[in-house]
Amino acid sequence: MESIVKIVPVRTNEDRKAFVELPFQIYCNDPNWVPPLRREVEKIFHRASNPFLEHAEIERFLCVDGSRVTGRIAGIVDDNYIQFHNEKIAFFGFFESVNDVETAYQLTETVKEWAKDRGLTRLRGPLNPSMNAECAFLLEGFDSPPVIMMPYNPPYYLELMEAVGFHKVKDLYAFHKDSVKGIPVRMERLIKLIRRRTGVTIRHIDMKKINDEIRVIKKIYNEAWERNWGFVPMTDAEMDEMVKFMKPLAVPDLVLFAEINGKPVGVSITIPDYNQVLKRLNGRLGVGGLAKFAYYRRKITGLRAFVFGVLKEYRRAGLHAVLYYETEKAGVRLGFKSCELSWNLEDNHEINSFDSALGGKIYTPILC
Repeated sequence: MESIVKIVPVRTNEDRKAFVELPFQIYCNDPNWVPPLRREVEKIFHRASNPFLEHAEIERFLCVDGSRVTGRIAGIVDDNYIQFHNEKIAFFGFFESVNDVETAYQLTETVKEWAKDRGLTRLRGPLNPSMNAECAFLLEGFDSPPVIMMPYNPPYYLELMEAVGFHKVKDLYAFHKDSVKGIPVRMERLIKLIRRRTGVTIRHIDMKKINDEIRVIKKIYNEAWERNWGFVPMTDAEMDEMVKFMKPLAVPDLVLFAEINGKPVGVSITIPDYNQVLKRLNGRLGVGGLAKFAYYRRKITGLRAFVFGVLKEYRRAGLHAVLYYETEKAGVRLGFKSCELSWNLEDNHEINSFDSALGGKIYTPILC
């Protein structure tokens, strides 16, 4: 008897479990996939644990072929994005699918219709669930595990997207840098020149004044990226939630502020690549998982530099170079061997040129 493909909204506990478990089936034979913590994935979809939902709506769907779940997707409407960019658009995210065009078609068409019911006629993604979180499909770099909060997917996902009518809207660049190569000599000279010219000083975060420091980070973050493509300012509640998540993971020596005449004008946040730990936990953090986490976090060799922001009036002063220089020095001192600088918009030529000049090796996620 021929099976019937159908799309069902996630409603029951069984549906929610199937939604979370599907990637564990899709990637079961992929040595580079990093299993997320199941509990953390489910928390994304509940307002009590995710302040993003104070201004956004997420609806989850499953594709079922007979008795087998073959795909999943989420439709996302972010009222703050629509207001900030004056753009009537919905997003899709959390896409996973077997290599089947019909499954991908049914999933994306369902979200298109869901978006139309809300007066939105454009669809972009994937965002999981926003540009402030994990986003994009991987275009290249399938030969190694992703670093923390960066995407990973089978190569055929882009073929599925093209087959159902999506096309690239923006490349996001990521650069991998080995610390053993050091900072190029010409960059050392440039950094000395920038220090003399600007009088910039660099300090790391003061954990005793964490609340004050967070206010500074929020101000710089929201002002530095204002009007960047796809950016939406974080609300106070979202920033607080990010801090709650990052605080036990952060290394104070790797959270740096740039100051000129005592005024904070730039910030960089670099964290250890905890994906190297998550890869060993198989999505669960019980008593055994906590013991593994405590043990393997001491063996992390890589970093991800994922927030580099400088206030607009200082953006061309080269302060990002000084921030990265101090970050790499601290990382080497702490024993880390590599750092990923990600992600950058494809048309952010100044930062992309800088990351290349450092000796970074590029790979590319894309948004459709």
